[in-house]
Amino acid sequence: MSTIAERLRTLTQALGQRTLVMGVLNATPDSFYDGGRYTALDAALARAEQMLADGADILDIGGESTRPGATPVPEAEEMRRVVPLIEAITARFPNAVLSVDTTKSRVAERALQAGACIINDISGATFDPRMLAVAAQSGAQVALMHIQGAPQTMQQNPTYHDVVAEVRDTLAAHAQRALEAGVPPSHIWLDPGIGFGKTVQHNLELLRRLPQLRALGYPILIGTSRKSFIGHILGGLPPDERLEGTLATLALAVAWGADIVRVHDVKAAVRAVRVADALCRNAL
Repeated sequence: MSTIAERLRTLTQALGQRTLVMGVLNATPDSFYDGGRYTALDAALARAEQMLADGADILDIGGESTRPGATPVPEAEEMRRVVPLIEAITARFPNAVLSVDTTKSRVAERALQAGACIINDISGATFDPRMLAVAAQSGAQVALMHIQGAPQTMQQNPTYHDVVAEVRDTLAAHAQRALEAGVPPSHIWLDPGIGFGKTVQHNLELLRRLPQLRALGYPILIGTSRKSFIGHILGGLPPDERLEGTLATLALAVAWGADIVRVHDVKAAVRAVRVADALCRNAL
C-alpha cells in the first residue's frame, strides 16, 4: 500500500486549481438519504466503483449517522462498518483517495491503517481531543467542522448572535488547536457545518458570506447535499427531490470560495462544479 503522503499528492496538487468532489458512502442503516443502501460490502463496493467512474476525487466513508436526532454508535460497531470497507476499496482501487467520516480517534486510526488518508470530523476534533494527535502523527489531512451541540439535539433551537462571526471564530480556534497538536497548516480543511445546529437562515447566511470564512486561509469544505434547508426552500420537498437545489448551492459555493464539495450525486456534482470552475477560476 502506498503511503498517506503518496496518496494525497495528486489531491493536494489539484486543490486550489479546481473544486474537488467528495462522494458520500455511508455504511449506515439510518443516514437521512442513503441509509441502509450500502451496508452490504458488495453493494458498497459497487457504489464506490460508480462514484470513482463518475469523477469523485475522494470517497468519504462513514459508519455513524450524524443526521439530526441520530444516536451515537459504539466504537466497535463503527469500526465493524467502516474498516473492512476501506480495506476492500483500497484493495480493489489502490489509487482511490479515501476519507473516514468519524469523531472517534481509534476509528480514525484503524481507518488510516486500512487505507484512508483523510479524517473528516464533524465535531472539529472536540468530541475526542486525541483526534488531532492521530492526524499529526499519521500525516493525514483533517477536515474540521463547526457544529452547535451534538447530532441528537443540534436542531432543537440553534441560536447565534452573529452566525458567521461565531462560526468563523470557532473554525479559527479549531485550526489553531490542530496547529498546536502538530498538524501542518497545509493539512487542515475547514467546514462551516451547513445543517449542523443551524436554521435555514443560518445556512443561507453562511453560504452567502463564505468569503469571510475563506479569509481564514484554509481550504473550505462545503456539504449541502440534499439537506433539509433545500427542501424547505422548495416547499417541503423530500431528500430524493432535492438534487437541482443541491446543484444550485454547489455552483454558488464554488463562486463564493468553496474548495471541496461533499455530495451524494457525484456525476451531477462533477458537471456542475466543472462549469462553475470554468466561470469562476478560469479552469477549463
